[in-house]
Amino acid sequence: MSVEAPTGAGRQPDPVPIAESMGWSAPGVRVLVAGIVMLLAGVVLLALGVSLGPNAAGPIALIWAAAVLIIAGYLAVRGLTSVVAGEARVIQLFGRYRGTVRAAGLHWVNPFARRRKLSVRIRNHETALAKVNDADGNPIEIAAVVVWQVKDTAQALYAVDDFIQFVAIQTETAVRHIASSYPYTSGPDGGLSLRDNADEITQRLSDEIAARIRPAGVMIIESRLTRLSYAPEIAQAMLRQQQASAVVGARTRIVEGAVGMVQLALRRLQEEDVVELDEERKAAMVSNLLVVLCSEQATQQVVNTGSLYQ
Repeated sequence: MSVEAPTGAGRQPDPVPIAESMGWSAPGVRVLVAGIVMLLAGVVLLALGVSLGPNAAGPIALIWAAAVLIIAGYLAVRGLTSVVAGEARVIQLFGRYRGTVRAAGLHWVNPFARRRKLSVRIRNHETALAKVNDADGNPIEIAAVVVWQVKDTAQALYAVDDFIQFVAIQTETAVRHIASSYPYTSGPDGGLSLRDNADEITQRLSDEIAARIRPAGVMIIESRLTRLSYAPEIAQAMLRQQQASAVVGARTRIVEGAVGMVQLALRRLQEEDVVELDEERKAAMVSNLLVVLCSEQATQQVVNTGSLYQ
């Protein structure tokens, strides 16, 4: 999986020049049967050679044949290794990588080789809740979950010291970098923000994590932010700011609607010739309508027993 590192993610070291290859193995069931037969035959020959005694003809040959069969049977059984679905066996002989066995079942490999078990199942890693300053300098709390899987078993074991810890540290580093690169909410310029552009942010987070853990032979399947909020010390202040912005936006919409309704009323009165209003009466009507439409509380009617000008 080749992913370009995002700007500011930092250049990761090139992976160790080793790649996963298919390791040699033989069907294990046949070798198991052969090994058991050789062990039993060796035990029988050994018992026969001992029972004949040193004065009988050929006991030494029987004992040597028994020893050869027992050693061969032991090596046959010792080379057996079982591979469970979702796991792999990395073959290492005298310090050198000799391939990976991924097929599930019973296999026989070189009995002198070291077989290192490695899970290739899909894993989840959830970062701890971290407190970071966003691009505007506001302290926020952020956490993420990453779904990953080992793609190259050779790089996972030989390119890094501990690939699980490597994934955890690099994931947390990427989350902190992403959190400090964008504001919590969009500003006047309308750029990307952590809260308002979740899909774009998570995609960039996945790209950055993939670039950082590439040397470990790990593939990122998905990453998501699981926690995103202001830090407790500024949460109340930011909540009041958001409430004020919401109130201002609602008031703006109310005023726009009220002005439209007043314009419609004046135009209908003029078109249907219901009453003729001079400028002063129009101003009074506009004032009364705006008070009625924009007021948060119910208005009370006042009966004017005189004229408009008294």
